Amino acid sequence: MAYNLAALPLNTLLGPLARAEDLLARLDERARTSPVRDGFLQRSHFADAAAALWLDGELVHAEDLVLHDAHMDIRTPSHELTRAHAVLRARRRILLHPPDWALSRAGILALRGREGQGGRDRASPGRAGSEPDAATAAAWADDTDENLAVDTDHEDALAEELAEIDAVLARSSRLLAGEAFAARAADSLEVDTAGQGANARETLPNRLGPLIRDLDWNEDQRLADWLAVVDRLRGETMPAVLSAAIAWDSWQDIEPLQHQHWLGTLLVAALLRERGKVGSHLFCLNAGLRVVPRERRRARDRTTRLLAGLDAFAEAASAGLKELDRLALAKGQMERRLRNRRKNSSLPALIELVLARPVVSAGLIAAELKISQRAALDLVAELGIREVTGRGRYRAWGLV
Repeated sequence: MAYNLAALPLNTLLGPLARAEDLLARLDERARTSPVRDGFLQRSHFADAAAALWLDGELVHAEDLVLHDAHMDIRTPSHELTRAHAVLRARRRILLHPPDWALSRAGILALRGREGQGGRDRASPGRAGSEPDAATAAAWADDTDENLAVDTDHEDALAEELAEIDAVLARSSRLLAGEAFAARAADSLEVDTAGQGANARETLPNRLGPLIRDLDWNEDQRLADWLAVVDRLRGETMPAVLSAAIAWDSWQDIEPLQHQHWLGTLLVAALLRERGKVGSHLFCLNAGLRVVPRERRRARDRTTRLLAGLDAFAEAASAGLKELDRLALAKGQMERRLRNRRKNSSLPALIELVLARPVVSAGLIAAELKISQRAALDLVAELGIREVTGRGRYRAWGLV
């Protein structure tokens, strides 16, 4: 599935492109030198993760995402919340690595959750990312028993324990492969003849596949097609923002991943970081796309989609500049409370925490600052930040 780069309407794109380029350059410089840069980076991760789920038609509250990230959920996490947290962790992971890591083979495999594939001929047992089959796990168990049986009685006991561990690994591998589930499901069908039961046992995994994945959807090939477009964009002499807009539009057109479509905007932001256009942080493209109407983002005409993408870049950069101004003003107001405070006061640390999180709770403050919840409530009262939930229990505070 190829994406055509020919005949771009540059006369139509020139005005929005110049506006987006200017705003992104200003945002990058402001964020690089801002005293609230760390808080801006952390807040941008949460905001972009929530916006990514909003684009998919799901609503995730920032309060729930912050508490889930701190392992302090007040209710059972929903599927949407876990997906938003996956976006949050992916953004942090991209920012921690070099600029060219996300679009490399190792980076894409890691972001897709496929570390270790293609790197070794044989994975070691118990290593993260390895999923040995039942035969391999059984071979490991046999090798372990044979090697340890010739040693002392103490080593024989150790061999038995290792064999039990290998048996658990083998059962886990079969469960991940679907064999155990298929066997239980086939037994529950209560078929009359043995032949019908065998047929049900063999065909059940294939029946379950289309429920969660389109078997004709070749993700590897589609992803290779999109990366080919990115490679062509690297070879073209065009502005970085225009290249990113084309990369975003080609991702929407090719749709490489079925269940991780949100990864495309993160890779586009990584492309901007690789090109050096936005080097101070990972750009929040989802926050800008949220402002642009869906009719423009999903239009049939490619020019309309590219204009929508450029407007999304400009809107996200403009929102980032406003957020920097708001955080700088809030930090100045809160730091006035530090006058005549003790040097060992926890109030400065609370200010940094409030700047780095959209909302904070008493439990989160107590865990981060290593104080009691009663002391956390006293610090919140001294700082004078606003309560944002309106509840009597499970309250949270933030900058509004």
